[in-house]
Amino acid sequence: MGLVNRIVRSFEVTHEPNLTIAEQLVANDDLLPVEPVKRTWRAYNYIAFWTADTFNINMWMIVSSMIQLGMSWWQAWICVWLGYGIAAPFLVLNARPGAIFHVMFPIVNRTSFGMFGSLWCVFNRAAMACIWYGVQASIGGSCVLVMLRAMWPSINDLPNSMPASSGTDTRDFLCFFLFWLISLPIIWFPVHKVRHFFLVTPILMPIASITFLIWCIMKAHGIGPIIHQSSTLHGSKLGWAMVVSSMSCISNEVTLITNAPDFASRARTPSAALHSQLFAIPLSAAFVSLIGILVSSSSQAIYGTAIWSPIELLGNFLNDNPSKATRFGVWFISASFMLAQVTTNICANSVSAGCDLTALFPRFINIRRGGYIAATVGLAMCPWNLLKNSNEFTSYLSAYSVFLSSIAGVMVTEYYIVRKGHYNVKDLYNTEKGSWYWYTYGINFRAYTAYISGILINAVGFAGATGQTVPLPATRIYELSFFTGFGVSAIVYWALNRVFPVIGAADTFEEIDVSGYERTERSLGDVEEVDIDTKDGGSDHYASERGVTTYLHLHTVISNRMSSGGTQSPPLEYTNSHIPMGVSSIDGSVSKPMLDAEQRKTYFAEPEAKERGGTKEIGKEQQKESAKEKE
Repeated sequence: MGLVNRIVRSFEVTHEPNLTIAEQLVANDDLLPVEPVKRTWRAYNYIAFWTADTFNINMWMIVSSMIQLGMSWWQAWICVWLGYGIAAPFLVLNARPGAIFHVMFPIVNRTSFGMFGSLWCVFNRAAMACIWYGVQASIGGSCVLVMLRAMWPSINDLPNSMPASSGTDTRDFLCFFLFWLISLPIIWFPVHKVRHFFLVTPILMPIASITFLIWCIMKAHGIGPIIHQSSTLHGSKLGWAMVVSSMSCISNEVTLITNAPDFASRARTPSAALHSQLFAIPLSAAFVSLIGILVSSSSQAIYGTAIWSPIELLGNFLNDNPSKATRFGVWFISASFMLAQVTTNICANSVSAGCDLTALFPRFINIRRGGYIAATVGLAMCPWNLLKNSNEFTSYLSAYSVFLSSIAGVMVTEYYIVRKGHYNVKDLYNTEKGSWYWYTYGINFRAYTAYISGILINAVGFAGATGQTVPLPATRIYELSFFTGFGVSAIVYWALNRVFPVIGAADTFEEIDVSGYERTERSLGDVEEVDIDTKDGGSDHYASERGVTTYLHLHTVISNRMSSGGTQSPPLEYTNSHIPMGVSSIDGSVSKPMLDAEQRKTYFAEPEAKERGGTKEIGKEQQKESAKEKE
């Protein structure tokens, strides 16, 4: 058994010694609130993030299905504006708790679904991220193929040694695997550093896209016929076609709406994650899709049929003995698209999967390891087979948007309506009965009732999407699946909380942590200033100074105050410079008592109040400090 234990421990992430099993199930360094030194994302980082995320091949082609329905180009473009313009406020709403309390999606989800009830929601999001990682990597492989053709045209004649049952051939698999390998080094960087990588795509891709557009217009001697093509739909048919198209844009964004706190938790200030995302999402989506429309219109003038995939169009440029200049231009543009696909995979899938898998297995996985697991799953799932039948894959994605929109509806209602911005950060890592987020054995059945309700209202319509005969109203409800799923789950969750109130339900809206976690963390921050960019190895090696130590020290402070009746002087926050590194509390032990509202008032306010002349004065000062932070 000793050998087995040593092997198991060798796979564990770095953590404090002497943790209980319950503590190892709910926390590791990456799951705790982000330390101030890692809150490095400014407004321009979020603008770069969304620009990088939208400059991908799927966004370039998103209008194609709308025009094929019979809409004109400008009607389809309006749908893009509507879809992403509607998605942005929902994303910002769900990102707010992350920006205020600096916790990620799996932790924010605990507030509504419970300590253990959140695991199902986190698993759903993790599965979606792993699948999308593979799909985006497969698309990125096609970019690599065009790059290699531009350099070595003979790659097209590479002999195939793979069986037909594999669903691919040697050439395509080689290109997919090369893209997969190129992505791996980026996963290594922690989230607060990877923001620098996102600054490359917003510079490179607009240059490549506009160059591509000018090149196509010159080859076509004009902008092409799609721009002059009128709509073949009218009346209610046109109306519902625009609704369905707008909803498809929202469905593309629903995964990022759900896990919006992941990146918002790194915000330098709450406002950095607000306006920047609100405007960057629809603007960048509209710009990319417009370039896609104009390039595809020009391609119809060149080849007689519209080619919506930019990679397929670039591949056509390499046919018929192209000049060296043409080969270089194709290489540059396809390399830019390849880099954009890497960026999209990291920001939309790798980091998200890493955060979620960390919450599922905190003892063994952190964000970095989770990102590599997502990459491994993306490789093993053979994603090219999913893309062979795009209709089935689209139906699958629509079904998953129903699941995720119901989760988002519960989360937003919990934060803004039920507890009205009140958080108990300490209880987000507390598995004791009576804590805010323990509910019933760690599961909030109010949230699950609402979640299932949001799914059921779309169930009949989903059956119709798979080919079954269903009533027209059911189809219409399903076509509005984001709103119906989000709305029904939100209303049911609110109603159940009115009937069965939860601990911490508030009457007035105020974004405040009633546990005082942030103040205690700041006290620890005064002991040792750490340059996070010089720490060796990022999240794998950065745990002993802060993170779990902060969390456990918080409990020790509370414990000592309780044992002394809240009368010790000076407060223990100001004596933690005597705690040796690697020890979680002053006496080396771990204590985790629960506090009610009155005890919190006593143990967090009384010692400071005695020094400054009363609880009223300290309370006013704390409110001023909180207001300054929010600004």
